[in-house]
Amino acid sequence: MFKFLEEKFVPVASRIGSQRHLVAIRDGFIAIMPLTIVGSLAVLINNLPIDFYQNALNSIWADGSWKQWGGNVWGATFAILSLLLAFTISYNLAKSYDKDGLSAAVIGLSAYMTFGTFGEGGLTGLTTGTGGIFVAIIVSLLSTELFCRLSGNSKLLIKMPEGVPPAVAKSFAALLPAIITIGLFGLVRTIISLGFDVPDIIGSFYATIQEPFMGLTNSWTAALILAFIPAFLWTLGVHGANIIDPFMQTINADAIAKNVAALEAGNAAPYIVNKPFFDAFVNMGGSGTTIALIIAIFIIARKNKQYSTVGKLSAAPGLFNINEPLLFGLPIVLNPILLIPFILTPMVNVSIAYFATKWGMVPAATVVAPWTTPPIINGFLVTQSWKGAVLSLVLIVVAVLIYLPFIAMANRVTKPNPTEQAADGE
Repeated sequence: MFKFLEEKFVPVASRIGSQRHLVAIRDGFIAIMPLTIVGSLAVLINNLPIDFYQNALNSIWADGSWKQWGGNVWGATFAILSLLLAFTISYNLAKSYDKDGLSAAVIGLSAYMTFGTFGEGGLTGLTTGTGGIFVAIIVSLLSTELFCRLSGNSKLLIKMPEGVPPAVAKSFAALLPAIITIGLFGLVRTIISLGFDVPDIIGSFYATIQEPFMGLTNSWTAALILAFIPAFLWTLGVHGANIIDPFMQTINADAIAKNVAALEAGNAAPYIVNKPFFDAFVNMGGSGTTIALIIAIFIIARKNKQYSTVGKLSAAPGLFNINEPLLFGLPIVLNPILLIPFILTPMVNVSIAYFATKWGMVPAATVVAPWTTPPIINGFLVTQSWKGAVLSLVLIVVAVLIYLPFIAMANRVTKPNPTEQAADGE
């Protein structure tokens, strides 16, 4: 099976993964990865679910002002994630065409901003933060494609005399393509806003998809899809969790509120699948339930230097559901062996958790805990029951059992042969 995957699937996946637009998206996410990790740590510091920790700091700063540092860091990272992605994706796509990446990045960001919500309150958090990611990706790709084609037209090139600094010459070379690109996106925004009475395009976009997504949250099939998409995208090197997150957020608030209302009325919670459900029972350690992968490495691949080193470095972040070091360090991306359990495990876990909730064995998720909350603790918090913690533990065990044979196989594949070991010794 592994030979088949290596010979048939990996070449196809490599071609897909090397497609310039996917590469631009992947590299755009990688460029801001340090910021997402820093932002995650800020969320963790502000919301660490330890009563002693929270009470101790609240006793010193009763007004909660101690959280300002974390809030400021979050505001400089997650709160502007869509803006950063519009810039980095445009930059990387333009560079793949050997065009002026910096000009394209500035224009891509500007084109995305034409879709922002302006008014007395300025930009909204939905536009600048994670909620705008999907629209930012589409706009940055389209605007950069248009800019790159226009910048290749000699009729639109403003040539500066010799002796003009290169930076100034580049700016003028990009002037007419920039005017056309940004003007066109501004026109599209105007037509949509006035012609269809949609003042907030990004907000309306998610409002439009919210209703069908809300209808899917009772479906096991939808749960499988939501488990599959981010894991599959990650195997191509694309940040699947961030791409799917805006869609999860559109269903989350209403699903939680309606669950709470139903339980208070003595009825069963109507919505099983929501973001806390995924955080507690599927994304333990990050996408792919990679807390189990780290455990499997410690069990069976301790003597593999590469796996052991990456596992140790990933253990602390993984405890708080940050797994980028693991994904790119082993790697899991385009790995013909590890991509199988990475995709399979969340689908198995979401199925077990879904039916355990549906059959009343575990309460539905009704509390939103920070996504950086460690596994097992998260299961207890979101369900407000020890049963949720037990389910999380059981799912980790199941995930470890799934990962173990694949780690064993990967360990044998990467283990140096005796000749290589002798050469290293010399």
